[in-house]
Amino acid sequence: MSMNPQKNSILIIDDDPGIRSAMQEVLSTEGYKVSVEGDGQKGLAAALSNDFSIVISDLKLPGMDGLELIRELHRSKPHLPIILMTAHGTTETAIEAMKIGAYDYIVKPFEMTDFLILLEKASQVAHLMSGPVIFGRAEEGKEALVGQSRVMQNVYKEIGRVATRPVTVLIRGETGTGKELVARAIYQHSERARGPFIALNCAAIPETLLESELFGHERGAFTGAENRRIGRFEQAHDGTIFLDEIGDISLGTQVKLLRVLQDRIIQRLGGKETIPVNVRVVAATHRDLGEAINKGEFRQDLFYRLNVFVIELPPLRDRREDIPDLIQYFLAKFASDSGMANPSIRPEVIGILQQQPWPGNVRELENVIRKLLVQARGLTITVEDLNTIIPVKTAPADLNTLESVVRNILANAASGLTENAYNELIEIAERELLQQSMVLAHDNQSKVSRWLGISRLTLREKLAKHGLHPNR
Repeated sequence: MSMNPQKNSILIIDDDPGIRSAMQEVLSTEGYKVSVEGDGQKGLAAALSNDFSIVISDLKLPGMDGLELIRELHRSKPHLPIILMTAHGTTETAIEAMKIGAYDYIVKPFEMTDFLILLEKASQVAHLMSGPVIFGRAEEGKEALVGQSRVMQNVYKEIGRVATRPVTVLIRGETGTGKELVARAIYQHSERARGPFIALNCAAIPETLLESELFGHERGAFTGAENRRIGRFEQAHDGTIFLDEIGDISLGTQVKLLRVLQDRIIQRLGGKETIPVNVRVVAATHRDLGEAINKGEFRQDLFYRLNVFVIELPPLRDRREDIPDLIQYFLAKFASDSGMANPSIRPEVIGILQQQPWPGNVRELENVIRKLLVQARGLTITVEDLNTIIPVKTAPADLNTLESVVRNILANAASGLTENAYNELIEIAERELLQQSMVLAHDNQSKVSRWLGISRLTLREKLAKHGLHPNR
């Protein structure tokens, strides 16, 4: 299942043949399938009758102007991202366009690198809004919250209870448990499903840029702010915004977020105008916010605003009975992406995988299955294949404490399965420390090297040694 199945279909509507030709050439080189129109009416007809992933339109068009095109197209295809191209003097009109359905705008002349990044973001947004999340078992070509266990059935019930209620939702769970899928399911089953769904990982944005990303900025608000930009809250107007890792934002940003939740207004950086926003907030965190409050790292009043309805996502180790279904789901997903034909896995491999501690949860299991498909010598994954990725003999069912790790290593030594218990323990501890650090730091190697007190070169060598290459 591709995360971006329609990336190759883009419609460009612009009455300048030079611009159409130049953009078509560049985007075709990037792997996009590009169609072009030079008239607003013809462009609208083409967009309505074809399944494009993104529409790019100029503001000034013959036949029908860009604003009217956006209004008509958004009414029929609310999940289709529309990017508006505009000149310097018409940014106010461009902002108005976003209020009636445009995904974003870009000011001419623009850097093609910035434009390609915007296209990728638009593709991701289209997928988030239109890719349905299935409960329980996977369906062909669709993402799923996989699992029939009792704890997952409770999660599905909670999603059903809160989806149609206009309240803020807080999703709590360890990294890699599927919090974004839960947020998307809430959105898709809500009354706001025709509006936008905007997702933002707060921990992935530098603190100096996070406020601008959330609330937008005025021209000249800071160095490099050459044009007015609207933020994610304005983009999510009449829809849903998903704020992942909200426990990692600074106290200053928390104050501004609290104002949005209380008053439903925002203020762009460098601006004085207050802007009303009609947005449902779904937040997620892996942190214990109560502990963060006690440490003075999280505002109690913001916590109360977020903590209206809470969904707890269980770690994978607490629903091991779902692991066989997850394995089959990821096998089918990556086999489809790689053009493989029905790969299989030995039952004993599934049994071993069910006994792993999975500190990275479903995301870590997904990564292991991807590696197994790459490294497997045939169409059937065996214990030998697994051994190249996971040290099977040192992964007992109760591998949750240092005491149990030591006990099992010594048992292996006593039975002759290992002759170097000391080095084996050090290897396991090092791998676990590196793996959990990378998960917690979202693959930020600079942060991990600082935490562990080692150089980035040493960190890269150790990651390579243990096969812990960053997902990104």
